[in-house]
Amino acid sequence: MESARARFSYASTHASSWVSLARTAEHVIVAAVVVKVAHHVYSVGLKKSIGKLLVGLVRAVPGGSSTLDATLEQEVDSAAKLLTKDVQPNHPKMQSHRFDSLPTTGLSREVVLSKLADLKRADIDSHAGKSWAYVYSQPDNTFDDFLADASNLFMHENALNPMAFPALRKMENDIVRISATLLGGDARACGTMTSGGTESILMAVKAHRDRALKLRNVTEPNMVIPITAHPAFEKAGHYFGVQIRHAPVTNELEDPRVSVPAMAKLIDRNTIMLLGSAPQYPHGVIDDIPALGALALARNIPLHVDACVGGFILPFIRKFRPDLPRFDFSVPGVASMSADLHKYGFSSKGSSVVLYSSEEYRQYQFFTYSEWPGGLFISPSMCGSRGGGPIAAAWACLLSLGESGYVQSARLIMDTADKLSNGVRAIPGLRVIGKPDACLVSFLSTDPTVDILAVADVMEETGWRIERQRKPSSIHLSVMPQHAKIADKFISELAQAVNKVRANQQLAKAGSAAMYGMIAQIPDEKLIESFLVKFMARLYTPTRPAEGGASTSSSSN
Repeated sequence: MESARARFSYASTHASSWVSLARTAEHVIVAAVVVKVAHHVYSVGLKKSIGKLLVGLVRAVPGGSSTLDATLEQEVDSAAKLLTKDVQPNHPKMQSHRFDSLPTTGLSREVVLSKLADLKRADIDSHAGKSWAYVYSQPDNTFDDFLADASNLFMHENALNPMAFPALRKMENDIVRISATLLGGDARACGTMTSGGTESILMAVKAHRDRALKLRNVTEPNMVIPITAHPAFEKAGHYFGVQIRHAPVTNELEDPRVSVPAMAKLIDRNTIMLLGSAPQYPHGVIDDIPALGALALARNIPLHVDACVGGFILPFIRKFRPDLPRFDFSVPGVASMSADLHKYGFSSKGSSVVLYSSEEYRQYQFFTYSEWPGGLFISPSMCGSRGGGPIAAAWACLLSLGESGYVQSARLIMDTADKLSNGVRAIPGLRVIGKPDACLVSFLSTDPTVDILAVADVMEETGWRIERQRKPSSIHLSVMPQHAKIADKFISELAQAVNKVRANQQLAKAGSAAMYGMIAQIPDEKLIESFLVKFMARLYTPTRPAEGGASTSSSSN
């Protein structure tokens, strides 16, 4: 892994590519000079803005743009290929259980379950506390079994037609009502379930876009959001043709909440919605929702609060920390919210809610079509078929844990988050970003001899699953109940990792530290995006025997 990633150094490894670019451009001398300067910029790490200027000069040379793109695409493809080798499944069962076609004869259920058990062992144990993202569950296998039983009872039912399965409709209505009450909604509050936070966000953006079109004839919509907003809003803007306007934070290290005055300056007659996060994911702080609500009311623009992370933990934190900032429908101006049941609601994956202060907003979420020969069609959300399993599991989860169960989990999580924050602050050279309001902790290095991404690499070598962030480079922790039992061990090993990196600064030139360092120097965001697309494409291309080992025959049992 280390040797492959170390090769991913933009300046030194690809010098020959820049030279070939200059030779093939129509204006050889001009292009050669510009490219050599650009190579120098990358090598010595000057500011990204200078790199952008130089790339622009290359593109201005006749023939330079197409040649540059072709050369960079080739290098990006090569880099993606190298990095993919590092993350391809290396557990032996991952290859021995690979199938390219259906078995000639179906395998016995016992054999299939055995293979599934093998594959499960290749994944990280979700209850061991080694992962700091993606896993949101109660630290109790029997609770998982309980949710599975609830889900299985309704696994074949479909909430596409709310009249076909009245039990699903009843459970979804209960879930929406419980969620709205929990988040400060009154009797008018309403919403629907969705498959996750992204769909909840997509639906809210779609509703506000369509409402602005109908009521204000906004045909070139934009939304004003914090730079820290979840990328699902970028996806919504891309899908629905809504321009994104980013507002900066108040202070990157001290107060990473969005700057409300900066948001105010970005609003115009085409703005369809404002956004605040509760909390925002990168640093765990709650944006100033009361100030944003006042701004929304003053400009007559709806405010959406993204509580996908905090919706099912912040209300319970307030039970023992009453000074928690206000963030929900109790704040004037809040028109809609998103909250994930499958995060700190602890339900199974595939369950979230999108909520509105009243039907006046929700009506714009629905899609209707009356000309289909198959009958009248209406869909409440993005998905057509909506599995009954996640609905039943969420309903069972909420009723089983109850307020007391959620308060108990919230207290354990926050005590653990405090321990982790204090432990990080006690390690020389590390700093927690901002003052987290909830269950997310991010920290960076203030010591130039300690590359925080190299620290992340060292931690992963000892079995931790570490989440890395950019702008600024930092480590991110999503704290769950299962982390309570391993918090001391994590802090101890983190301190050791910091000392190891400080003593061997060459570690910053390998692994993900080298990769992220290279990305930080690339002046062209489109190049980074091209790399991500190619990287993802390779991850979802099955490794062939010639590349990564033997494959199981389709008739294997």
